[in-house]
Amino acid sequence: MHTAVDAVLAKAAADGTAPGLVAMVAGPEGLLYQGAAGRRGVDGPAMTVDTVFRIASMTKAITSAAAMQMVEQGRIGLDQPVGDLLPAVGAAQVLERFDESGDPVMRAPRTPVTLRHLLTHTAGYSYQPFNAQVARYHERLGLPPLFSTQKAALAGPLLFDPGTDWTYGVGIDWAGLIVEALSGQDLESYLQDHLLGPLGMGDTSFRLKPQMAGRLAAAHVRTPDGFLEAPLDFSPPGSDFDMGGGGLYSTAADYVRFMQMILNGGALGGKRVLQAETVALMGRNAIGDVNVPVVKSDAPDLFAEADMMPGQIKKWGLSFLINTEDVAGGRSAGSLAWAGLLNSYFWIDPARRTAAVILMQFLPFYDARAVATLDAFEKAVYAPA
Repeated sequence: MHTAVDAVLAKAAADGTAPGLVAMVAGPEGLLYQGAAGRRGVDGPAMTVDTVFRIASMTKAITSAAAMQMVEQGRIGLDQPVGDLLPAVGAAQVLERFDESGDPVMRAPRTPVTLRHLLTHTAGYSYQPFNAQVARYHERLGLPPLFSTQKAALAGPLLFDPGTDWTYGVGIDWAGLIVEALSGQDLESYLQDHLLGPLGMGDTSFRLKPQMAGRLAAAHVRTPDGFLEAPLDFSPPGSDFDMGGGGLYSTAADYVRFMQMILNGGALGGKRVLQAETVALMGRNAIGDVNVPVVKSDAPDLFAEADMMPGQIKKWGLSFLINTEDVAGGRSAGSLAWAGLLNSYFWIDPARRTAAVILMQFLPFYDARAVATLDAFEKAVYAPA
């Protein structure tokens, strides 16, 4: 594996796929591979395996694990309406259309939003930057943009009745606010006390700690001439909540520890953070007959259309993408996966007892060359010895 994966990373750095990248592969207890190639920035220092990345939506699985701790403790039920805890969610309405004057025409949802809906992207919430209708709604009502990390940015419309469809959006940001409401702590403090600390994930935080800042990879945007560094901060000064759907900084080694916890049924290094039954539930289809579609985007400079594992039915757990068929030359059916906006990707393969992560740091998401590198990485991980 080592030689093959080294070659994938070296090629991606050399041919301009990414300025730099880090990859790791692990079993339930230990690392099977770690490597880095390229640079942290266009003219920056060499990429190293301890480089800090903005993991963006890879945050979602960690926030969801915290929400499932609340479920385990009986503080909330998966199918319990959350409007009493979060009145703004209880007041959310379905956007039907815009009238001739440009005002949104709304109606009440036929079912209330539950924690399950929020964790599975079936509540009806979308992302304002990626959906033109939601962007229009935000503009008309004067709501702040998502990356302002103001709570008001989450107050968009529902696009359908909860539980009837799937669209990628801010549901897990709301789930993070549920954790805060139930625990009495901000999400950063809760995660440090109950997940990140116990799992030994000292380089994972919503705050760019001094010991992390010097290892941070630069964010980039691909241009016709290569890459341009682009300041990007998902937890800027003045934030009024920790963005549970996408705000964490982390390293490959830290994220491997989270994935190993999932492989081990909720425990790592003698510390148990979830019950085995909860982890099993998180890895099962939680959306019934609904399927995960091609993820569309009205902002291709940020997020290209994403058809993950094309040609097969995809489901969603709590909160992972689940492929229902084996991937040729790659992961097994029933693997758990997701990704981050700046082209970071992971998967957990319970059948093969393997977890892998590859981290890059540039826009747009699901860049064709980044996806080709992900595919080559996956095939190298599973190639016969």
